[in-house]
Amino acid sequence: MPFPLHSEETKFNARDNLISLGVGLCGGAFGGLVGLGGGIVMVPMLTAFLGLTQHKAHGTSLAALVFTGIAGATAYWLGGRVDLVAAALISAPTIFTAHSGAKYANRLSENRLKRYFGFFMVFISAMLLLKEHLPSAVAGGLFEKYTVLVLAGGATGFISGMMGVGGGSMMVPAMVLLAGMGQHVAQGTSLLAMVPAGISGTRTHWKFGNVGTGLIPGLLFGVVIGSFLGGTIAILFDERILRTILAVTLALYGSRYLKTNGNS
Repeated sequence: MPFPLHSEETKFNARDNLISLGVGLCGGAFGGLVGLGGGIVMVPMLTAFLGLTQHKAHGTSLAALVFTGIAGATAYWLGGRVDLVAAALISAPTIFTAHSGAKYANRLSENRLKRYFGFFMVFISAMLLLKEHLPSAVAGGLFEKYTVLVLAGGATGFISGMMGVGGGSMMVPAMVLLAGMGQHVAQGTSLLAMVPAGISGTRTHWKFGNVGTGLIPGLLFGVVIGSFLGGTIAILFDERILRTILAVTLALYGSRYLKTNGNS
C-alpha cells in the first residue's frame, strides 16, 4: 500500500528534482560499487544541495535506498555474488529494529544526530582500514555463523533506521570478519538484506514527516541506474581497492560531521 503524503510536505521545483536525480546517481553508483546503499553519500548531499534538515535527509535517503538495494543486489546476483540464506538471516530482525532506530532518530536534536552520523562513519572507516591487522574471529560451525548474521542484522537494522543508511557499512564488515564471507559476496548480500530494513525504517520516518516525497522520483531513477552500474563495475575491482575507497570516503565525511557545533 502506498504511503499517504504528509500534510507538511515541502513543494520542490524542477531544479530540485534535477538535483535529486544527480544525488541519486552519485549515491547509487557509490553504493553499488562498495556494497552499500549510498546513504552516506546522499544524506550529506541532500542537506548541502537541497537544504533538507538532518532528520528529513535521513528519512528521504532511506526511502531511496530500498530501490538501491534491489538494483544493486541484482547486479551482484547476476555475477553470482549474493548469498540468499545469509541475506534472509540478516534481514529478518531488521524489520523490527529499523523501526526502533527511526523512532530514536526523531527524538534527537539536529546537531546530535549529525555528530552521531559522523562518529558512525569514522568508526566503520577505522574497522575497514584495520581489517588486515585484526585477529581472526570467524565463526566455525554453521550455527555460530548463522547466529552472527542474525545478531548483525538486528544491530544494523537499528543503525539503518536511525542514520538513514542501508546498514551495509556494518553488515559487510560483520560478514567478512566474523562469518568468513568474501568481500564481493558480502557486498552483494548486504544490498539485498537492506531492503526489508529500508521499508520498515521508511514507514516510521514517513509517519514523522521526515521523508521529502517530492524528491523521491528523481532519487529513485538515479539510484536504480547508478547502483546497477556501480554493482556491475565492482566485480572488476580487487577487494582491497574497494575496501580502501569505502574507508577513505567514510572518514572524510565523518570528520566533517564531528565538527558540528552546538550543545544539544
